[in-house]
Formats: sequence, structure tokens, C-alpha cells
Amino acid sequence: MTSPVSLSGMGWQPFFQQQLSLEEWDAVTPARVVEQHKSNIEVITEQGKQTLPVTSSTPELTVGDWVLLESDGRLLRVMQRQSCFRRKAAGHKVAEQLLAANVDTAFIVVSLNDDFNLNRIERYLSVINQAGSEPVVVLTKMDLCPDPESLKAEVQGLDNLLCVEMVNARDTDSISALLPWCLPGKTVAMLGSSGAGKSTLTNGLLGEERQATGEIRDEDEKGRHTTTHRSLLSMPSGAMIIDTPGMRELQLSECEAGVAATFADIEELSRTCKFNDCRHDSEPGCAVQKAIEDGNLDTRRFENYSKLNLEQAFNAASMAERRAVGKNTSQYHKRVQNESRKHKGNK
Repeated sequence: MTSPVSLSGMGWQPFFQQQLSLEEWDAVTPARVVEQHKSNIEVITEQGKQTLPVTSSTPELTVGDWVLLESDGRLLRVMQRQSCFRRKAAGHKVAEQLLAANVDTAFIVVSLNDDFNLNRIERYLSVINQAGSEPVVVLTKMDLCPDPESLKAEVQGLDNLLCVEMVNARDTDSISALLPWCLPGKTVAMLGSSGAGKSTLTNGLLGEERQATGEIRDEDEKGRHTTTHRSLLSMPSGAMIIDTPGMRELQLSECEAGVAATFADIEELSRTCKFNDCRHDSEPGCAVQKAIEDGNLDTRRFENYSKLNLEQAFNAASMAERRAVGKNTSQYHKRVQNESRKHKGNK
């Protein structure tokens, strides 16, 4: 994406236009974040690509963000996001990590081998539904599965309205099934585990080998991790695509609405329980437990629903506590500084 691209070609929509006053429109330059590194970010404008340094005062940014630049090229502000994928930072760190912003459709790339996992798909669906983007499950590596249609049926069983596509990432005709979501001005993102085939699929949609790919390991039938950072790339169709590194850990945080949307069937059952505060354990008149007993609700699905709800609530509480501590510490430092200034003034 070195040649000039129009704003609409970069994914500019009325949602962003409405955030600008007439005065700002004449004085600032809209730019979109296409790559993010520790010391700098790369953005694209109608004039081309440029690099911005990351300093202590730089706000938190992610690939897909829209920002406004001043006439001298400096960052003015980040525009309100239309959607944003977030997770709890990997490991023991109590912090939130932004994954991608302003995405219209998210392709959840899942390989039909030993890596296939319904629980993980529901986890990704929760993140995408929380962000407000459209999820599409893309099943790859059919040659590694003796009965791909049965696994596709399992995914479709999660939600009758969920879009599920089964493709051969190396076959142009096969991946054309994804083109209806790759329209001019739209932004799609590839999400999934390491080695699921995201980069191969990205290359197929781009029509060229832009992203590095790896072969399947014989010992566990899992692909090698190839993408090392998020990139926003321009597709021949006029859409933008974000290829993300594989995530071995995707912990939820402040994702209550996303979990509720992903498990809408269980949420609907919950509203018919005898008690409003039913925990769906051993309470009398529990519609959820009755559905499990009758075979209308899979135990696996209910257990994952409970797990994800507990996880997101715990992580959200941990981060809220950390923010509160940080706020109190900041207020304390301000008080100390004010007292120090008063003391100096009285001398």
C-alpha cells in the first residue's frame, strides 16, 4: 500500500466523517494505522504511508485505528472506534490488550485437524460479538479431516444464523466464497490459533504471497506460527484485511454482552427459570438444567458458557481494581506535588 489510496478505499465511513467539524476537516489529515511496532506506528493517508514515533504521551493504538494528524504530521487525536477487539493481556499481567479496530467482519479461521475446538470458537465469537462486528467461521485444511461435513455441522449447531464456510485456502475458486464480505471500503480481520491457515488464506485473498506461511508439523498436525505482527493490507477487491498473529491465549475481560450474544439460547432459557437469580445448578424450576436433561442443550456448551462468564467477570474486576489503585496513586502524587509547591511558596 505505497501508492495513494482514497479515504473510502482505506475504510473511511460516515461514522468517522461525523466526528469531524468543518474547521477540523480543513485543518487535519485523517490517517489509518496499518502496522504497529514498539517504537513506532505506520499509518496510511491519501498521500501515502508515513511513520509516527511512539512516545510516553502516545495514546493506546491498534491496527485499524483512525487518527487525525496535524499539518506538520504530528498525531492530534485518535478517532472514536466503530468496533474494537480486546482481550486480557497474555500471562499474569493485569491489563487489557487491543487486537484490532474498526473491523466490519471477522473471519474465525479454524483448521479441521486436531486443533478443531468448539469451545475456542465460542470464545472468539464472544470477543467479536462484544465488539459489534460480524463473525464468519472459516474452516480450513479439509484434507486433514476424514469427515469435514460433520465438523461443519457441529459449528453450525452453535447458531443457525452463524455464517460457516469451508474452504481450501490454496484454491482461488474455493476462497471466492469469502468475497461477499470483502467489498470495497470494508475491513475484514483474520483471527485464530497459530497455524490455522490465516496467512495462507490472506495470501489467497490478496492474490499474491505477501504473508509468510509455514508447513504442518507431522507430530501434532499443527501449523507453525508465521505472522509476527498485525498488518492492515489492501485487497484487489477494494477491501482491507488485517492478518493477526496466532493467539494461544484469548482471555476475556468485560465481555458480558459478547458472551450473552454468543449463548443467546442459554440466555433465553434463563429467562424462564423459576427464580430470577437462578445459578442453573440444583435450584428447582431451572429451565437450563431441564433442557440439559431433555437433551435440548449440550452439557459442553453450558459448561463453556459458565466458564466464560466467570472468566470475563473475574478479569474485569481485576482490571477495575488495578485502575482504581492507579487512580488513587495518581491522586496521591498530585497531592504531594501540590503540597511541595505550597511549601516552596511559603519560604
